[in-house]
Amino acid sequence: MSDESRANFGSKIGAILAAAGSAVGLGNIWRFPYQTGNDGGAAFILVYIGCILFFGIPVMIAEFTIGRHSRSNTARAYQILAPGTQWKWVGRWGVLTGFLILSYYAVVAGWTLEYFLQAAGNSFIGKTPEQFTESFNTFTASPWRSVLWLVLFMFATHFIIVKGVQQGIERSAKILMPVLFILLIIMAFCSVLLPGSGPGLEFLLMPDFNKVNSGVLLSAMGQTFYSLSLGMGCLCTYASYFQSDTNLTKTAINVATIDSMVAILAGLIIFPAAFSVGIQPDAGPSLVFITLPNVLTRAFAGLPWLTYILSTAFYLLLALAALTSTISMHEVVTVYLHEEFKMSRRKAAWLVTSICGFIGIICALSMGIGKEYTLFGMTLFDIFDFVTAKLMLPIGGFFISIFTGWYLDKKILHDELNSGGHLPVFLYKAIVFILRVVAPIGIGFVFINELGVL
Repeated sequence: MSDESRANFGSKIGAILAAAGSAVGLGNIWRFPYQTGNDGGAAFILVYIGCILFFGIPVMIAEFTIGRHSRSNTARAYQILAPGTQWKWVGRWGVLTGFLILSYYAVVAGWTLEYFLQAAGNSFIGKTPEQFTESFNTFTASPWRSVLWLVLFMFATHFIIVKGVQQGIERSAKILMPVLFILLIIMAFCSVLLPGSGPGLEFLLMPDFNKVNSGVLLSAMGQTFYSLSLGMGCLCTYASYFQSDTNLTKTAINVATIDSMVAILAGLIIFPAAFSVGIQPDAGPSLVFITLPNVLTRAFAGLPWLTYILSTAFYLLLALAALTSTISMHEVVTVYLHEEFKMSRRKAAWLVTSICGFIGIICALSMGIGKEYTLFGMTLFDIFDFVTAKLMLPIGGFFISIFTGWYLDKKILHDELNSGGHLPVFLYKAIVFILRVVAPIGIGFVFINELGVL
C-alpha cells in the first residue's frame, strides 16, 4: 500500500456522487437518446440495462478494486499490484486516454456554455430549423468563440481541481449532482405533459423485441462502456480516495443506477418533446445543438416564457454534466503528475490545464478555419474522438478485465469486495467469471464492431 496519509473522500455519499459525476456526462444526455432513437427505443433500453448489470458493473468493480487496494494514481496502481511486470502500461494507458479525451471533450463542453448564453439571451425564439443549423455551423467555424468557451470551461475545471479531493472534487459533486437531478426531473415532467407526447412515451417505455438484433446488442454494450467512463482511469483514481470501509459492490451499483437514471431522464425530456412536434430524435451529435432547440421552440410555441426557462435550464444541466466529467479526467492526469513527478498539486493542475487547453484549441480550430486539413478524411477533432472512443477505451477495458480476472491475487479481490459488507459466494464467483470470460469477449466484440468489421 502507498502512503496512508493520502487524501480520501470525507463521506460515503461524497464518494458515490463523485464517482457518479465521473460517469455522468454528455454521453448520457445526447449520446444515449440518439442511440435509443436509432436502435429500437424501449427494447434498446432493456438491453442496455442488461449490459450495465452483466458487463458494466463488474468492470467498474475491477477498477474500484485496483484503485482502492493500491491507494495510488492509475499508473502506479499496476506497479504496486504487479511489480516488475509490463502491466504498468495498462495504468499509463488509462492516464493517456483520460488526457486525450479531456483535450477534445472540453471543446464540446465549451459549446454548452455558448448555448446556455444563447438560451439565457432568449435567442432561440422565432428561429427556423434552417437558422438553427446555420447558427451552429457559424459558431463552430468561428476562430475565437469556441476557443473562448473552451478556455473558460478549462479554468472552471482547474479551479475545482486545485481545491483538492474533499474541498474541490467531493464538495463540487455534492452540489452539482443534486442540481443536475432536480433540473432533469423538472424538464422531464414538463416534456411528458406536452400535447402529443404519448407516442414518445410509448417509444421509450413499450419495447418491441422484434427490433433486437446483434447490432442493438453491440450498440448497447458500447454505450455502457462509454457512459460509465470505463477504461480511462477516472474510476480507478477516484477509488483510490475511497475509505477502507466503502462497500465497492454497493458503490458500483449505486453509480451505475445514478448514471442510468440520468440517461433515462434525458430520454424522457427529448422523446416526448420531439414526438409531440413530429421530429425523430436520431440526429446524432447535432441532436443537442440543432434538433433540440428546434424541438423546444416548436413544442412550447404558445408559451415563449416556458421555452426560455426550459432551454436555459437544459443547457445549464448539460454544462454541469460536462463539468463533472472534465473534473474526473483532469484529476486522473493531475494526480499522476503530482505523485509520480513530485510536483505540487497546483503546479500539476496548471500543467494539465495548459497542455490540454492548447490541444483543445487546435481541435476547436480544426472544425473551423482548419477544417480543410484532414487525415483519412477526419479533422483533428474527429481523429481524437475516433482514437480514444473506438480504440483506446475498449483496449483499456479489455486489459483491466484480464488483469483483475486472471492475474490479480484472488485474495485481494475477495478482501476488497468484502470490505464494508459480506458479499455472497455465488455473487463473488459470478463477478470473477464475468471478468475472466464475459467482459473480455464482450469488449472484443464491441471493439471489432466500432471499427466497422462486423
